[in-house]
Amino acid sequence: MPAKPQPRLLLTRPEPDSRRFAAMLPEWEAVISPILRIAPVAHDADRLHAAPGLVFTSAHAVPAAGPGRGRLALCVGARTAKAAREAGFTPREGNGFAEGLLPLIEAAEVPLIHPHGRHLARELPVEGMVVYDQIAQPLNDAARALLAGPGPVAVPLFSPRSARLLSAAFRDSRAEAWIAAISPAAMDEWRMPAKRRAIAADPSAKAMAATIRRLAEREQS
Repeated sequence: MPAKPQPRLLLTRPEPDSRRFAAMLPEWEAVISPILRIAPVAHDADRLHAAPGLVFTSAHAVPAAGPGRGRLALCVGARTAKAAREAGFTPREGNGFAEGLLPLIEAAEVPLIHPHGRHLARELPVEGMVVYDQIAQPLNDAARALLAGPGPVAVPLFSPRSARLLSAAFRDSRAEAWIAAISPAAMDEWRMPAKRRAIAADPSAKAMAATIRRLAEREQS
């Protein structure tokens, strides 16, 4: 019996994020095709730079906040906290989910502003400010060729919006989808058939990589 084809990865986060994730799975062949482009938008930079405390639900918002100068930064998870620390903020780290920021917000000693993208998964009980847009992009030629074939394709879903966009991209696909979602909310937005699917144990890149490996182990068992 011929060996089953090794699944390939379709990575659709912005290219730096996708390359970091691909490095966590060096044994997998990866096709990178960002489905969202992060673009800064006009905002009240002076007010944001003067804010005594910030809430970051994405590392993409950190550059818009200006020099940290030791200011408080409530961060959704480890990677966002790392970006805030490198920018000079004093981070307090949540559990990876927006809901995990709620007790940190309640305990904050200073007024807070939440700089975020135009497409926001969850409103938080603080002042918000849109500082970037997440602009949908079509899949590139390499990704379309991957979906045109009949083999298995492992697809990590890092947000509900990317799940919706990728579902549409899979509408005419011949590929067998293996779905790894960072959260139940992201999985709920996948609207196409999937041969295998699993939700990560926690909302981190490390857990997502482990989930993809687990999908492959199920295929081999």
